[in-house]
Amino acid sequence: MITYDNGIHAIDAEYVRPMLDAVHLVVHEGRAAFVETGTSRSVPQLLAALDSLGLSRDAVDWVFITHVHLDHAGGAGQLLQALPNAKAVLHPRGAPHMIDPRKLVDASIAVYGADAFDALYGEILPIASERVVSTEPGQRFPLAGRDFEILHTPGHAMHHQVFFDRHAKAVFTGDTFGLSYREFDVDGRAFAFPTTTPTQFDPDQLIDSIRRILALQPRAAYFTHYGEVRDLPRLAVALERMTRAFAEAAMDEAAKDEATNVDVESGLRDRLLRRISEILHVELQAHGCTLTTQRIDELLGLDIGLNVDGLIAWLSRNTVTRQAVANGNAS
Repeated sequence: MITYDNGIHAIDAEYVRPMLDAVHLVVHEGRAAFVETGTSRSVPQLLAALDSLGLSRDAVDWVFITHVHLDHAGGAGQLLQALPNAKAVLHPRGAPHMIDPRKLVDASIAVYGADAFDALYGEILPIASERVVSTEPGQRFPLAGRDFEILHTPGHAMHHQVFFDRHAKAVFTGDTFGLSYREFDVDGRAFAFPTTTPTQFDPDQLIDSIRRILALQPRAAYFTHYGEVRDLPRLAVALERMTRAFAEAAMDEAAKDEATNVDVESGLRDRLLRRISEILHVELQAHGCTLTTQRIDELLGLDIGLNVDGLIAWLSRNTVTRQAVANGNAS
């Protein structure tokens, strides 16, 4: 557990590798709130964190969830069972999937297979509907007089929201403000890059959400992947640049297939893997990263694959745009 200012703690969810997936615990005047839950397998660490801070289970008022991807919310049902007073705070598009997670589970098993799904996520338990609060933009949730304001932020997912902690002047960004792994820090400067994972990535919405987060003028952001990050205006510029570069690379590669009447899936994924990897390696070099190519690929391999899958899903929803690019008519 890492302890920051203003009663904010980052707990490693122990998902895939160390310092990939953080659950944040906010403590104020003897009351507490979790932001995210990690997976069901993360719950023992979260309860141990309460114990280490001398907090009882009934001191937790809220479990704030940015979106229902399972590395963020898979442990919510199990965690709520251990917290008698807490309610789960969810985007209205995500709430039904936590009340009845069967479709979410079935879709994930179809992707990962049953054995890998169990190893990664464990059992996904439902949350009783009376313990779920669906949010509205601008809604505020109190924690012993400390307000958390809701901002709905599509782009990564339609059911994504972030939480602005007015007391700390900090925002809990989920995946909207990208990923920022501490291994890429250079002289105290963070590196962040977009996450375009399936299935609801939209570059224009994501850039708009990044700008609306920045308009809050937060002092710091707390990333699920991973921990406290500052210097947000600089990172926002880079995130916009990379989001556009990812989208342009995807359209360029799709146009090649369409121009030759080749099926859009034919070779596209392999070409996009190379393109997105090249973009990130160039950005990291400009950032001053001195890690080896092999180590960078180890850290980013999973993310690049997911990003490419999300870009392909976005392309499949935007046939008109893709055809315009293929015909040379897009601006």
